[in-house]
Amino acid sequence: MEANKTILQMKYARIVKLFAELSGASLEDSLGFFYDSYLYKMMSEGIADMHCRSDNYLVGLLMDERKKR
Repeated sequence: MEANKTILQMKYARIVKLFAELSGASLEDSLGFFYDSYLYKMMSEGIADMHCRSDNYLVGLLMDERKKR
């Protein structure tokens, strides 16, 4: 399933904002980390309908990815 591009961009913004709040990183650093993440790759390519998951769940995955780096 392919998500509407505008809605997907809005979801990216919510994820980056929440990630910044929880990680203590700046919005700019959080945005850079997000666009370099495996999560972004999966979401942008429509893998496993990741865009259908909750923002909190996706941010949790992003936090896990950050711990592994």
